[in-house]
Amino acid sequence: MTTPEHPVIVVGAGQSGLAAARACRDAGLQPIVLEAGDRPSGSWPHYYDSLRLFSPARYSAMPDLPLDGDPDRYPTRNELADYLDRYAQHLGVDIRTHTRVTAVEADGATFIVHTADGGSLRAAGLIAASGSFGNPTVPNLPGQDTFTGELLHVAGYRTPAPYAGKRVIVVGGGNSGVQIADELTNVADLTLATLAPISFLPQITRGHDLHHWLDVTRFDHLPAAWLRHIVRKPLVLDTGRYRESIETGRIHRRAMFTAFDGDTVVWPDGRREPVDTVIFATGYRPDVDYLRPLGALDDDGLPLHADGISTTHPGLAYLGLEFQRSFSSNTVRGVSRDAEHVVQPLAAHVQQAPATIGL
Repeated sequence: MTTPEHPVIVVGAGQSGLAAARACRDAGLQPIVLEAGDRPSGSWPHYYDSLRLFSPARYSAMPDLPLDGDPDRYPTRNELADYLDRYAQHLGVDIRTHTRVTAVEADGATFIVHTADGGSLRAAGLIAASGSFGNPTVPNLPGQDTFTGELLHVAGYRTPAPYAGKRVIVVGGGNSGVQIADELTNVADLTLATLAPISFLPQITRGHDLHHWLDVTRFDHLPAAWLRHIVRKPLVLDTGRYRESIETGRIHRRAMFTAFDGDTVVWPDGRREPVDTVIFATGYRPDVDYLRPLGALDDDGLPLHADGISTTHPGLAYLGLEFQRSFSSNTVRGVSRDAEHVVQPLAAHVQQAPATIGL
């Protein structure tokens, strides 16, 4: 039997990877965290500049280390990235940045993790916590390959400045699409294209932020299987600003165009309109392609799991998947609960490995 070098390898050092590292540490394991980027803050430094969290600071921290400052403020992208840096230091675990995982293979009861620098590591357990930012979802519309303008996903958007004076369409009716449309409308000729009218969810009710009510009602803890029947479409958290912008026409929303044609898009009524840039705010899918050699994914590249525990490989777990176990599974406030859940059986599996890995 081949002896694993490490108890557990965690892929990714964003909020999910750090939650995994804490749960492993507390279970008596010694995790190695591999992060492709240059800092243990996941995708947060790469989001658009104006991004603010949709949850107040009091509901946006990891266990054991609160966010500083006003607990009712909505932290910025940079604040959250810096906070995760501090949290990583607070954990005191082995985090290796600039280490991109390219493939994972099974060798008996152990995993061999290959990295972009040509190295490999062997572990008894593996937690895929690499998020989804690296795998943006872009629809393929008729004529899209003929479009002569700029096409990008919101993952590549930073500021409105490059789009000043241009004709821009933002596609998508979720939080990111509406936020970006709102700031672009100040500088560009902007249309927000969506499949259906925007559905708004009040940010403040009876003097409290939505996340207060999610907490006191324990909605955040409801099983994901129930939630899929409740949450059927994107909801935009709103203080009233975005609804007013759309209702007054400040943000021009219209039904999704049907095709591209050269430098134009084709609207449902058949009218063609020249467009400079189309920005897709159309979501993400789990960035776990490195698990394909393992045979742990379905035909669509999605993890085969039950509540984050692999159904194909003992010792493999996932963190940060949307609706993995609850409404908040892929959020800062909820991922640590999931981490404790998946590490419990993982620790039992690792304990059966040879003692030479240093448990």
